Amino acid sequence: MNVVDRDRMTAQRGVTLVGLLFWAVVVAALALVIMKVVPAVTEYRTVVSMVNKVAVSGGSTVPEIRAAFDREKQIQYGVESIGGQDLEIVKENDRIVVRFAYNREIELIDPVYLLLKFKGQSR
Repeated sequence: MNVVDRDRMTAQRGVTLVGLLFWAVVVAALALVIMKVVPAVTEYRTVVSMVNKVAVSGGSTVPEIRAAFDREKQIQYGVESIGGQDLEIVKENDRIVVRFAYNREIELIDPVYLLLKFKGQSR
């Protein structure tokens, strides 16, 4: 065996400590963002279901629908970003349509914030 073949056989392969630390930081940053965003998306999905419910059975006037939304908000857990006063209620083709839009600011690491903009309407 010559020297070149022996060097190839003893060469080690694998992840370096710097590479491991780099990927650990990337995975931790992604996990942080996911853990902060999931509750906001869950709240949005809850708001959509509440809006659909009050559009169908919340009442026939704007104040009745807003009051129904506020009652639902007291029942549902975790809805804090929007209230009945934030709803836009219109009538289209003899059907009540409830629209909403709100922003949610999430602090990742001070002074870094993530701004999520949500909007939707009843079906």
